[in-house]
Amino acid sequence: MATETLTLGKALNTGLRRALENDPKVVIMGEDVGKLGGVFRITDGLQKDFGENRVIDTPLAESGIIGTAVGLAIRGYRPVCEIQFDGFVYPAYDQIVSQVAKMHYRSRGKVKLPIVIRIPFGGGIGAVEHHSESPEAYFAHTAGLKVVSCASPQDAYWMIQQAIASDDPIVFMEPKRRYWEKGPVELDAPLTGAYPLHSARVVRPGSDATVLAYGPMVRTALDAATAAAEDGRDLEVIDLRSLSPLDLGVVYESVRRTGRCVVVHEAPSNLGLGAEVAARITEECFYSLESPVLRVTGFDTPYPAARLEEEYLPDLDRVLDAVDRAFGW
Repeated sequence: MATETLTLGKALNTGLRRALENDPKVVIMGEDVGKLGGVFRITDGLQKDFGENRVIDTPLAESGIIGTAVGLAIRGYRPVCEIQFDGFVYPAYDQIVSQVAKMHYRSRGKVKLPIVIRIPFGGGIGAVEHHSESPEAYFAHTAGLKVVSCASPQDAYWMIQQAIASDDPIVFMEPKRRYWEKGPVELDAPLTGAYPLHSARVVRPGSDATVLAYGPMVRTALDAATAAAEDGRDLEVIDLRSLSPLDLGVVYESVRRTGRCVVVHEAPSNLGLGAEVAARITEECFYSLESPVLRVTGFDTPYPAARLEEEYLPDLDRVLDAVDRAFGW
């Protein structure tokens, strides 16, 4: 089985290439995705190899991109839309919530919308305003949408192909600060043999406390677990991977063993994914908990200027502080 070391960004590029090769109905569309290859070069070289009819440079009009994708999907295509930056998705929000999420239900199952909406999200790259948002909760809260987030090159390669192959509309959140991190990727396994798209995964086994994360915070959680091990604490880290639907079976099993849980995400805490996860864990694992489920998140403020973002983003120290508080109960 061929394994290569790729960056997360290159893994996405390779996965998109494979999807284009395997299905002539797959089309990629977005701002600067063609000749430029996208601002993060995720679609680099694809227009050259597959042509302007399949890798389409669109106008700067996010609502138009998604609206066009709805029409293409109704006609049997599988559009993959790139939203250039997370903060640019809001003009498309009406199309996503009012059309993409509801068309299948509205038609009583007669119409499928196999649309993938790729969104680079989160901070950590020193960007200007509107370029470092974490809007995942808006979409996870919307019935009719599925929301996933990759955290490693291996997952990026397989999850993007699985999302494109799905008949459901999927918001695909990409951790932009991790685009350049490298990892091994198995390139030639069959898609049917890949880890299920909407399944959480234990990425570091442990026995003392459970740390849950997704997207860019998985690496932070793993770093915290490594640091905690030096103090004799064995943290289990779980990558949620799917934000809607949530796969919490593996989470419940872990929390029943460890008795403590910390949820980490970049988005603000108020009504974030961590609140839903904490509520469900409390409902299912109440008698196993040794302490409340704690959250480590961004603050309830607009995303700050780049020079302040390291003060805003959850880091290793804040995760370890939450673990300490969990043991203090």
